[in-house]
Amino acid sequence: MSTLFAFLHHVCAFTLVSAVAIEFALIRGELTLASARRLQLTDTVLGIAAGALLVIGLLRVFLFEKGADYYFHSHAFLAKFSIFIVIGLLSIVPTVEFLSWRGALKAGQVPAIGAGKLKLVTAAIHGELLAIVLILLFAAIMARGGWV
Repeated sequence: MSTLFAFLHHVCAFTLVSAVAIEFALIRGELTLASARRLQLTDTVLGIAAGALLVIGLLRVFLFEKGADYYFHSHAFLAKFSIFIVIGLLSIVPTVEFLSWRGALKAGQVPAIGAGKLKLVTAAIHGELLAIVLILLFAAIMARGGWV
């Protein structure tokens, strides 16, 4: 079971990273009806992957790996988990914006997004990407048993 949950954890993590990268690419281009729909779909996939990653990760911590005591005394794990929460909070900004487009998309119209809002959404996605890099650093530290 440990191997299965490690595999699922990695699938969810790679899906999450891919979704953020797709959002990054799409938000940089011209907003069209098709790209707006792709952004909404990608954000939905991102949310599902993040939720599954959290549940599977916590199952690994409590049931399938070294135990909660080990992980919750690891500074690297706590940093990694905290940054994951930060990513979740950052992702609220684009998600709220993409959800606000539902009416326009249903009507077959390209959603309007002001320059300030676009800048905020783009900054949030950049922050998510930076945070993912930090998670990878702390995961590598954890894998080597460091920073306990």
